[in-house]
Amino acid sequence: MTKITPVLMAGGSGTRLWPVSRKSFPKQFAPLIGEETLFQASARRLSGPGFAAPVVMTNSDFRFIVAEQLEQAGITPGAIVIEPSGRNTAPAILVAALMVAAEDPDRLVLVAPSDHVIPDAEAFAAAVAQGAEAAAQGRIVTFGITPDRPETGYGYLELATQGEGPQPLARFVEKPDAARAAQMLEAGNFLWNAGIFLFSARVMIEAFRRHAPAYLEPVQQAINDARPDLGFLRLARAPWDGLQDNSIDYAVMEKADNLTVVRFSGRWSDLGGWDAVWREALGQAASDQGVVTDDHSTAIDCRNVLLRSDSDDLEVVGIGLTDMMVVATSDAVLVADRSRAQDVRQAVAALKSKRRKQAEAFPRDHRPWGWFETLALADRFQVKRIVVKPGAALSLQSHVHRSEHWIVVSGTARVTVDDTVTLVTENQSIYVPLGAVHRMENPGKVPMVLIEVQTGSYLGEDDIIRYEDVYSRSSAD
Repeated sequence: MTKITPVLMAGGSGTRLWPVSRKSFPKQFAPLIGEETLFQASARRLSGPGFAAPVVMTNSDFRFIVAEQLEQAGITPGAIVIEPSGRNTAPAILVAALMVAAEDPDRLVLVAPSDHVIPDAEAFAAAVAQGAEAAAQGRIVTFGITPDRPETGYGYLELATQGEGPQPLARFVEKPDAARAAQMLEAGNFLWNAGIFLFSARVMIEAFRRHAPAYLEPVQQAINDARPDLGFLRLARAPWDGLQDNSIDYAVMEKADNLTVVRFSGRWSDLGGWDAVWREALGQAASDQGVVTDDHSTAIDCRNVLLRSDSDDLEVVGIGLTDMMVVATSDAVLVADRSRAQDVRQAVAALKSKRRKQAEAFPRDHRPWGWFETLALADRFQVKRIVVKPGAALSLQSHVHRSEHWIVVSGTARVTVDDTVTLVTENQSIYVPLGAVHRMENPGKVPMVLIEVQTGSYLGEDDIIRYEDVYSRSSAD
């Protein structure tokens, strides 16, 4: 049997898991459950026998994070496709179908979000195998989760019949209120919509031709005019930006008459809020009092609480709390009633209206060469810690408004300042004058760590003129 091509959707930027998930580093790339990130766990779940190399749909901001996390997981992608702008799932899925069809129109494609938790990978693989026969016969297969509670945060799938094996879909149901959710749970023929689809490339293209034909020509043009960018494939912007923003459900699925549902009764969560993280963590570690803590949090006489700190330097202690969520990072703390988990996005909106950087940006800024974080910031100076991966290099650049002092605290840096190249080792420093053309590289085999002190009239990250860059970035990238 031909291997199934998995397609991982990794471009989203959820706000309901703030402050751990933010626009600059969303939840799929964070280790919310266990040591691996959600993205790595999803990629591993869709690898091995029966699966071809994965196609990842993402955006320019996340491309290096995707590549790095796949490398850490030991997974080689078939393609990492960069969408020029967010246009929802419909055009992204069509891209994948057209790319697969160029090699084999009858190959099966499995589309899955990269931020879901499915602990039993074997049971999920069995469900995929169950749906593969129907997909090979021209059906579009969607996967429904057997509900264990009257959940109002998910859409539902109504089955036309009840029985074993793949079932025909009667209709999609929008997120219900509590009373309707309870009725559907009691009825037994409603499943949670997991947003996971299995189909042949040919069938999905035909579905777009019938139900959303306006996407076909511009999406194909975006592929035809795509250009390789290091190890990525960057879709052409002009045809892409004119596409309507639409989900695959609205564009195709709710109009199609060849849908089949495969029931999955194993544990599943889309981690759509901190209440879901609490629930999933409880499922992995029994607690009589419903208490979930991590290494940097302590609960004393608490019931049904989530206490979490993602900072090594910040301890969270809860005393006498009930039905509460406390989530801390190095620059923000969320305190909320557990029943208000879906309202966390309101906190993000409020912070954006106040122009607080915590709304979208992390203190630690991930770059293709490593990462940096701000340790101190005032009107005319900034202090950063910078970590450069072995063999990596920052761009050859200059600044209009600032000068920089670099002090190496671990490893060795090769520093270019105008025409001079210097090796700077631990406990040594170097000065980069305002306007000097400079570059920093790590020629060693271990991460290089330095402290950067900036002084000047403007210290923003956009004060960069790039002359050369091994990562093909622009000044604004």
